[in-house]
Amino acid sequence: MTADILIRNARPMGGDPVDLVIRNGRFYTDGGDRPAREIDATGHIVLPGLVEAHTHLDKTLIGMDWFDNRVGPTRNDRILADRRAKRELGIDARRQSARQILQTLRYGVLSIRSHVDVDTEIGLANIEGVLETREALRDLVDVQLVTFPQSGMLTRAGTLELMDAAMKAGADIVGGIDPATIERDPVRHLDAVFALADRHAKPVDIHLHEPGELGAFCLELIVERTRALSLQDRVMVSHAYCLDMLEPARQQVLIEALAAERIAVMTVGSPSAPALPLRLMRQAGLAVASGSDGIQGTWEPWGNGDMLERAKYLAQRNGMTNDADLAETARICTFGGAEAIGLARYGLSEGDFGDLVLVPARTLAEAVALTPQKRTVIRRGRIVVRDGVPADDLPHIA
Repeated sequence: MTADILIRNARPMGGDPVDLVIRNGRFYTDGGDRPAREIDATGHIVLPGLVEAHTHLDKTLIGMDWFDNRVGPTRNDRILADRRAKRELGIDARRQSARQILQTLRYGVLSIRSHVDVDTEIGLANIEGVLETREALRDLVDVQLVTFPQSGMLTRAGTLELMDAAMKAGADIVGGIDPATIERDPVRHLDAVFALADRHAKPVDIHLHEPGELGAFCLELIVERTRALSLQDRVMVSHAYCLDMLEPARQQVLIEALAAERIAVMTVGSPSAPALPLRLMRQAGLAVASGSDGIQGTWEPWGNGDMLERAKYLAQRNGMTNDADLAETARICTFGGAEAIGLARYGLSEGDFGDLVLVPARTLAEAVALTPQKRTVIRRGRIVVRDGVPADDLPHIA
């Protein structure tokens, strides 16, 4: 049940201990009556809800039989295997998306952006399934849906029309994928993506795995279209591996161009991909977010969706060991993600939504390095997880 609540002796983002009050689902600092319900944080840190800025809710195999992965090493191998799995494994997008959301809720993930497949084999089935889940769990988590042409858009006739239908059905963001290496026509692909976004007045989020100068060229095309359509603060590039594959002067110019148009960048900190220059990106003012990508799916078996653990992966991948750098990775998975996906009233200040995670640690660096599991999660003043144990009234997915 939602009720006014007082959290005593908490350290917001690892700062000095304070008392926090949530009234009517928002943070307040007024001097009203003392709430009847209290939690003593005992000096532990408090974070706003963790932000999962890039995942694939419709693909997870959580709760299903173990997938015997014999998929080849290339991205195309994985795309073909994923398409086959949709037919053969009975991956129900509604059920599987709910399973992942409820699993990550216990870690404190309260906002999610999910790319959801749209193609000529499954049509809108996955979009419709995740939309059902979003509605069913809307009191627990905020979910944004990206129409994602995983198998290609220009290369598969009818996909663009399906993406348009998905936007009409309730999707929030227009997605794209590798304009050059998958679509073979970066100008046409990006023109189509941005035209669809303009038609529906929606943001854009593009998977960009293109390497080196090829990726840099695609980034320049994205910058041009963002500027032309005045889509500042409404475009994100996911992965953007090319940024770590360029000589320093070229890299700096691109980062500054992205920052000038307020285009966000998402990185998962993959151990098998280039490590993006996080310090340079943040120094330039870029909004940098992170995500889990696919969790326990046909592409790879890894991941549990804990965004605090993801912050640790970012630090490890970038060779970060000092407390200031670890604290920055925690911010990427909270405020950075919120900025990148456009969350309103996010934070721990008066008037912000009363969403938070209590982590049994004294500093952000300790929280990232040790990722304590006995967290308390509060959503709009409702305690949904207490000391790592989900509330009894949470849904159960068979």
